[in-house]
Amino acid sequence: MDANNVVVVRGVVTSDPVVRTLPSGDIVTQIEMTTRMECGTTSVPVAVHGTAVTVVAGDEIVVTGHVSRRFFRVGGATQSRTEVIAARVVTANRRKTVATVVAAAAALLD
Repeated sequence: MDANNVVVVRGVVTSDPVVRTLPSGDIVTQIEMTTRMECGTTSVPVAVHGTAVTVVAGDEIVVTGHVSRRFFRVGGATQSRTEVIAARVVTANRRKTVATVVAAAAALLD
């Protein structure tokens, strides 16, 4: 992670993760999560590169990472998606681990 682009998001996994294999052979797991705020809910797409993810729909998780916008072509048209590229995905009930990963993300801001 870079100190100019640090994200910490807490929310609920809304559907089971989807594992995709890229043409390069790399594996990416996509997670859809929802955060609740005073103004409503927000859907947050998360991509996890090269690491197995053991979460399922309904799990409350904390994700640290960075924001990325990627562009791709579908049916001859260019589309984009803004997502969180996860450095760590931790279930929220693992309080000590959550504190450790959030502290590590916060340390990047100093």
